[in-house]
Amino acid sequence: MLRRLIPSTWWFALIAIGMSQAPLLAHDMWIEPTTFSPRVGEIVGVKLRVGQDMLGDPLPRDSSLIKQFLFEDGQGSKPVIGRDGNDPAGFLRVAESGLLVIGYRSNPSAVELGPEKFNEYLKDEGLDDIAALRAIRNQSGSPAHEAFARCAKSLVLAGPPTDKQGDRRLGFTLELLAEKNPYTIPNGGELPVRLTYENRPLAGALVVAMNRTNPLEKVALRTDKDGRVRFRLASRGMWLIKAVHMIPAPPGGNAEWTSFWASITFDLPKM
Repeated sequence: MLRRLIPSTWWFALIAIGMSQAPLLAHDMWIEPTTFSPRVGEIVGVKLRVGQDMLGDPLPRDSSLIKQFLFEDGQGSKPVIGRDGNDPAGFLRVAESGLLVIGYRSNPSAVELGPEKFNEYLKDEGLDDIAALRAIRNQSGSPAHEAFARCAKSLVLAGPPTDKQGDRRLGFTLELLAEKNPYTIPNGGELPVRLTYENRPLAGALVVAMNRTNPLEKVALRTDKDGRVRFRLASRGMWLIKAVHMIPAPPGGNAEWTSFWASITFDLPKM
């Protein structure tokens, strides 16, 4: 759980920023590498995108927002390097064949949303328990103050895929884990995905998958008691899988709600 929120002295400045960027802050965030199938030795740019229906605006590198920005290969964990203000937000070098896991975890940011927009957001992301709690608190008609953090991953494949290669846990607060290497799955095959919160399975959460070929044809499933869903990968091309988890914010801060946004991307080549 998020123990410390943004200091109150910064709150009003962050609210002003949040209000000016509200359309972006309420949307999905994902990692989109310059290539999902690099050669060994190639430099890969790591682009961060914020948007909706897989149409995104650049999110330039901002060191004040970064809690973790790394990638893992067979040699271990390494930082994704870059300069503030740049897009791509970072770069990595592919040292060996295999599946690379890129991860970006942000520090919390603050936003204020009006009641209609916040209620619609809760409905869209399947946060029914939060909507019910707001109703119990007689807050459904009130603006909401939220502290949110991003937990994005991307799977990049160098060389031929094998079942021995797989996604890795990065220890993010909210994390999606592909329990099978998606690059080994044939057309129409199923990808098992697990959602964890604080390294424990998260049951009953809405997980949404979409493909760039037709991102409006989303598939939305609730996790089972073990935090698992299974998506049938009916199309090739780039996939985005995402989930949001929200909890009441700890007392003493300026936010009523704390949320975590998880995503994972990969790109299945045409067969």
